[in-house]
Parts: sequence; C-alpha cells; structure tokens
Amino acid sequence: MQPVYATVTCVAVLANAGVAAADLAKAPFVLANAAEVGVTRSWIPALALLKAAGAAGLLLGLLGVRPLGIAAGVGLVLFHLGAVTVHVRARVFHNIAFPGLFLASATGALVLAATR
Repeated sequence: MQPVYATVTCVAVLANAGVAAADLAKAPFVLANAAEVGVTRSWIPALALLKAAGAAGLLLGLLGVRPLGIAAGVGLVLFHLGAVTVHVRARVFHNIAFPGLFLASATGALVLAATR
C-alpha cells in the first residue's frame, strides 16, 4: 500500500467521521454554522450519516474494496462541493476554510484511490 494514499485517506476518514460524530451530537459549533448558512436542524442527522457513510466507504477502499473507496470519494467530493457552494451562496466566508479542507482531503483520497 502506498504510504501517501494511506495517509491522505486516513486523514479524510478521520475528519469526516469526526465531524459526523459532532453533527450527531449536535455540537454547538455545528448548530451555529448550520444556522448561519441556512441549513435547517432537521437536515443535520442525514448530512451526518452521509459523511459517516463516506468515511466508512473510504476506509473499506483502503482495506481493499477499491470500487467502494472510489465511489465514497466521489460522494464526499460532491458533498463537500455542495458545502462550499452553500457557504458562498450564504456569503459566509469566515469559516469557508473548513469545508474547503474537507473537500481537499476527499479529493486527494479520491485521486489517489483512482490512480493506484
């Protein structure tokens, strides 16, 4: 296994699993950010499950189920592109780096999974 692929994918898995857990725990920063960008509280659990599923898929891809890892990477890239778009649309730029970093880690994991 390539060390760079493993490292980037583990970062993406841990980041998405961690924020999914924060979403499900209804952490104050999650609720504040959702309100600021116009995402209703009722969407947060579903969005958390999508992040968790993406993290699980990336992990399974890392463990050998390559098509699932690639599919999870595509899903997370699309998810986080949506998050960046929502921030831009709401004109909330002070914390846009966070969805940008999630997007970057998912993109890195996807590119490395697809090219290995």
